[in-house]
Amino acid sequence: MLFHFWLTMRPAPDIWRWRLGMLMLVLLSLSACASLPSERATPASAALAASPNTALGALALRAASRAAGADSALASTRSGLRPMPDAHIALDARITLIRRAQASLDVQYYQVGNDEIGRLFLRELRDAAQRGVRVRLLIDDFYTHGMDPLLLGLAAHSNVEVRLFNPFASGRTGALGRLLNLAVDFKRLNHRMHNKMFVADGAMAIVGGRNIADGYFFRGQDNFIDFDAFMIGPVVGQLEGIFDRYWNSQHVYPIGTVATSVDKPETLRAHFDRLVEGSRATRRAAPVDSYGVPPMSLDMEEGLERLIWAETEAFADDPNKVGRGTTDAEVEDSALYRAMRAFHESRSELMLFSPYFVPGKEGMAGLKIARDHKIPVRVITNSMATTDEPLASLAYERYRLPMLKLGIELYELRPLQAQDPRELPVGAGASRARWHAKMAFIDRKTVVLGSLNLDRRSAITNTELGLLIHSPVFAERTLQYFRSRREADVRGAYKVILKPDGLGLQWVALKGEGQSEVLEAEPDVDYLLRLQLLLLSPFVSEDLL
Repeated sequence: MLFHFWLTMRPAPDIWRWRLGMLMLVLLSLSACASLPSERATPASAALAASPNTALGALALRAASRAAGADSALASTRSGLRPMPDAHIALDARITLIRRAQASLDVQYYQVGNDEIGRLFLRELRDAAQRGVRVRLLIDDFYTHGMDPLLLGLAAHSNVEVRLFNPFASGRTGALGRLLNLAVDFKRLNHRMHNKMFVADGAMAIVGGRNIADGYFFRGQDNFIDFDAFMIGPVVGQLEGIFDRYWNSQHVYPIGTVATSVDKPETLRAHFDRLVEGSRATRRAAPVDSYGVPPMSLDMEEGLERLIWAETEAFADDPNKVGRGTTDAEVEDSALYRAMRAFHESRSELMLFSPYFVPGKEGMAGLKIARDHKIPVRVITNSMATTDEPLASLAYERYRLPMLKLGIELYELRPLQAQDPRELPVGAGASRARWHAKMAFIDRKTVVLGSLNLDRRSAITNTELGLLIHSPVFAERTLQYFRSRREADVRGAYKVILKPDGLGLQWVALKGEGQSEVLEAEPDVDYLLRLQLLLLSPFVSEDLL
C-alpha cells in the first residue's frame, strides 16, 4: 500500500525525486530505529536434569527399568515413545504434563496463538509457576503481533522467563510497523525458529509438527492434520541440550528488552490474569486414542506400559543459522540435510509426508538416485485447495511432471469439508483440514519426525528440529493411523498420475473400499487465486517459500 501511494499520479520529475528522497528518509529513519538492544542482560541457565524426586522423573525411571528388564544397558540406549496423531490426545498430554510438573517446564515453539488454545496454554504455565515450577518459554517472534501484554504479563510472574527468538526491534504494536521493520531488516528477520519442543521436569517430552494454536487442535475453521510423539528416556536429555543452546543464544532476547511497558509488575500480572481467565474450556478427551491407548493422565496412572522402546536421536539446526549464508558446507550442516542423509539409506521404500514439498535441484537429484536403485518413493502433500501457503504449492506443481516421469507416486490431500464424514481421517472433524505433519518412513524401519518441511526454506532459512526413530514397530503404528482398513486405499486424497500420453496429469479420487474416480482436470481449482499466484511467482524465490 505504501509503495502504491508513492507511485500513483505519475508526478513531474522534480516532484518524483522529492517523493523518492522522502521515502528513502522514512525508510532510513525506520532502519535506524529498528535496532535491537546491545545489552540483552540474559543470564545463561541450564536444564534441570530428570530426578526420581519428582513424580514424572520417578515414573519415567520405573517405566524404563521395567522395559529394560535384566539388561540395564537398554535403559541407557532406548527411549520410550508414544505416537500421538489425535489432536485431543496431544492437547491432553501437554496439559497433563504441565499440571504434574514439579521442577521445570522448558517450552519452545514457532507459534503460540493469541486464541483459545494459546491462552489456555499460557494460563496453565502461569499456574505451574505459582506452584514453584521453573518455566522457560521460548517463542519465535514472527507470530507474536498483539501478544506483548500477554507475554509481558506472564513474564511478570515469579519463576517465569519468556524469551523471543530473532525479535522485531520496532513496530511491535501494529501490523504496518512490523511490515516496515521486515522491509528494512529483511535479511535478518526472514530467518525464523520453526522448532517445536516441550519438556517437563527433564523427564518427559513432546516433539512433532504442532504449534500451540486453535487450528492445530481442531478448534478452528481451518485445521491441521498433524502428528506428535511423547517420549521418555535418553532422547529427553538430548532435547534439553538443544533447548539450552537456543535459550542461551545471542539471537534470543528476554521479552522485556524488546517489548517495554510502564506498568508495574503487579499491573502486568493482573492484566494477564484477565486476558486468560476465560480460557478454561478444555474438551473431554476421548476414552482412547486411535490405537486404543487412553489419554495421558490415565496412561500415567497405569505406568506408561504401552510405550514403544527404540533407539532415538534428536537433532537440530544451530541457532546461529540466522547469520549464516548458503554455501554448500553450511547447507549440508542443516537439520534437513541430516534427514536427507537418512533418506539415502533406504533400500526398499521411501515415504515422504510434507505439507510443503518443494524439492529443488538437490532434492530431485536425491529422488532420481532412489529411483535409479528401483526404490519405490511415495510423496504425500497438500493440494492447492488445502494448502495454507499457495505460493509453495505453486512451486511444488513445477515438479509434479518430472517426479511422475521418474516413477514417484504422488498423493495430494483433498478438501475434507466436502466429503462424507465417514471418509475423514480420524480426528479431522467436519471443518476444512490441511496437511501439516512432517514425517518420513525409511524402509518402514526408521521414522524421521519433527518440524522439518521438505523445501529450501527448511534447508537454508528456518531453524528446525527432528528425531530419528529406529523402530519398525513405531513406523507400523504410525502408518496404521493414515491407512484405511484396505491397505491399498488412501482416503481423503487424490493420487496424481500421468496421462496415457505422458504429457499431462490426471487425478484419481480415492474414496476407500477400492472405489476411485479418474478426473481429467485438476479438482477444486480457484482460478482467480491461481492467476494472482502466477503473476506474483516470478518475484518470489523458492528459497523464501
